[in-house]
Amino acid sequence: MADVTALTFLALCLPLAGALAAPFVIRIFGANGAWLLAIAPLLAFLHFLRFVPVVARGEVVTGGYSWVPSYNLSFSWFLDGLSLAFALLITGIGTLIVLYAGGYLRGHRDQGRFFSFIFLFMGAMLGVVVSDSFLMFFIFWELTSITSFLLIGFDHEREAARRAALQALVVTGGGGLCLLAGLMLLWNISGVTEMSQLIRFGDAVRESPLYLAALILVLGGAFTKSAQFPFHFWLPNAMEAPTPVSAYLHSATMVKAGVYLLMRLNPVMGETPAWEILLPFFGGLTLVAGTALAIRQTDLKLKLAYTTVSSLGLLVMLIGFGADYAVEAAALYLVAHSLFKGALFMVAGIIDHETGTRDITKLRGLRRAMPLTWITALAAAFSMAGLPPFFGFLAKEEIYTALAGGDIRALTLVSIAVFGNALMFAIAFAVALKPFLGRPIETPKHPHEAPALLWLGPAVLAGLGLLAAIFSADTHAAISSPISAAIRQSPVHIDISLTPHIGVPLALSILTVLLGIGVYWQLNRARFLMAAFLRAAGPGPDHGFDVAISGLVRFAGRAMRILQPGRLEIYITCTFLCVAAILIVPLVLYDELPRLPAWPADVRLHEWAVFLIAALGLAAVLFARDRLTAVVSLGIQGFAVAVIFLLFGAPDLSFTQFMVETLSVVILALVMTRLRLSPADRRPRKGRLFDGALALACGLGFTLLLMRATQVPFNSALTDFFNAYSKSIAHGANVVNVIIVDFRGTDTLGEIAVVAVTGLAILALIRIRAGTERKLAANDPDAMEAEG
Repeated sequence: MADVTALTFLALCLPLAGALAAPFVIRIFGANGAWLLAIAPLLAFLHFLRFVPVVARGEVVTGGYSWVPSYNLSFSWFLDGLSLAFALLITGIGTLIVLYAGGYLRGHRDQGRFFSFIFLFMGAMLGVVVSDSFLMFFIFWELTSITSFLLIGFDHEREAARRAALQALVVTGGGGLCLLAGLMLLWNISGVTEMSQLIRFGDAVRESPLYLAALILVLGGAFTKSAQFPFHFWLPNAMEAPTPVSAYLHSATMVKAGVYLLMRLNPVMGETPAWEILLPFFGGLTLVAGTALAIRQTDLKLKLAYTTVSSLGLLVMLIGFGADYAVEAAALYLVAHSLFKGALFMVAGIIDHETGTRDITKLRGLRRAMPLTWITALAAAFSMAGLPPFFGFLAKEEIYTALAGGDIRALTLVSIAVFGNALMFAIAFAVALKPFLGRPIETPKHPHEAPALLWLGPAVLAGLGLLAAIFSADTHAAISSPISAAIRQSPVHIDISLTPHIGVPLALSILTVLLGIGVYWQLNRARFLMAAFLRAAGPGPDHGFDVAISGLVRFAGRAMRILQPGRLEIYITCTFLCVAAILIVPLVLYDELPRLPAWPADVRLHEWAVFLIAALGLAAVLFARDRLTAVVSLGIQGFAVAVIFLLFGAPDLSFTQFMVETLSVVILALVMTRLRLSPADRRPRKGRLFDGALALACGLGFTLLLMRATQVPFNSALTDFFNAYSKSIAHGANVVNVIIVDFRGTDTLGEIAVVAVTGLAILALIRIRAGTERKLAANDPDAMEAEG
């Protein structure tokens, strides 16, 4: 077990190692360095592949390290059918993406930086799917948002790329905050901080009065990450990233993180009316919106991006449907989509790389120049369209088996699924046929077949889509059934194969094909109608995002002009207002005002003298004619307090007070003389009255708080602790010194740092003044002499 834990930890660290090594490898080997860099995700893939037989038997693999045991925080992982399938997709497709990026970005000046970003993203996504502890899961979840921001904005010199990166970060980052709150509620309900333990508390979570709040917060995180309506707009805009990023994000990684979360929490939060209403509603709406928007596009990547939105909506709809077959259909479609969508995105990148355009209206007749690319695109399109003998056909048959029913809800959802699948059929073949068939036309670059680094990835993924269907029994035993078992938390045996199942599902498949052929035949007309409809509908969520950000910036600007006007007087006034309110308001609200003590009868003459000196010093400050006199008089109160400390048996504290007051007076006097401020107080009478009242309020607050504290029975716990351990632990006899230097060492260090920074600021002000005087003397010696 120790060996498995160590090796798994090493596998999780391999992407990080790749990120560190990438710039140096690319600098030495150029684009061919991709072959060497691909070893890191390949080794991780092989490590996780070892667990397939174990997980297929229904076992789980756990491990990790205790981090903060007192708070039940750990760096732990949990591998079951669901997390293992995602880990294999992330590392397997990640290996192909690294090779593909080596060819796609050959000669790019920042190729090393790109590989560092892609490896960091791979590590973050891998951490999301294998994490067991809530804290670890959330940290990696947010890292996917940060690293995707870097990848989407890779070409940061273009404004569109910067906007898309910022949009993705804002949307998914905001969802991450919702998820954090949701996880905290789940922690509060269940008392556990690990996913594997949370599964056992499904009944407690569903019966909790906090369930609906936790569900909405979790859905906020999942929906933003997986681009569910109305948050779908960020995902197509992310196409500003290089094609390797698009292929990776859309096939197996970031956009499926929300789907993974919903699948993981299905045993905990599923089987409730809220779950079975919200997920199918938003999933179905996303499916329809995504496919409809995809029809309008002419850019190959955008067409595929919108179909990714629709596929994610289909997965969410299936997860929320509530039937066993729906879970199995989601598992099959999850794998099928990863294979065909990754292949098609890479095909779109090959076409763009070798012809110079992705506009489907400017591409024709590429089949002779790019035969291997065409065969790969056709194979992936067959799977996306749900045609045999590809794995997408099995997924589509299982979808219709799950959704077919006699009630209104089932009829509505199956109609949505047929509509969406028909449009995806048309789009799949639009990508796979229109650029390749017909008479060749001129393109910006002379088309030719792509090098091995480019076509290897899509060819492997398309081939796996075929092999997974042909050997469906093995695929189900190793991948599909364990995924479904993990989602349902019960044994599952999927047996669907390429043999057609006569009945409603086959009829719905035939209807889907016929509708898809019709849409493909009238694709230009469908594109025109959809464009007209969207123009009539007006601005969408993407425009709403710009409006929201613009409004936020304007609001922030106005708030800053009010809260940060640049006047120190206002900042100090606000600070002391808050101090007075914090001290006085709670005492009044909670009826904690102190009892007025009896006037002390045993005050001695010399004690009265000290109080009288303090009062005289205060009068001297108030009636001083210049600031220097006020500063010197201010020290009288400090010295009087130091004498009181001395009289009450605290010589160390008294000595410290003497030193502080002496240094304060000297430094302030030095600053006042060197800065040449106005000698008198020029504030109007109203200002002085307000400031005086504020000072009295702060003083009254501290007085009331101290009086209330002294009237509470003394708790000697801290005193006993310091008396007991100052000598034995810190080896100091002076308890006060030990507290300051040892027990409060960090606090004392911070105070020293504050004093040092203040001294540096004072020195800078003095030097600025001295420099100004020298410049004035050089320019106008007579004026300087007159001022002196």
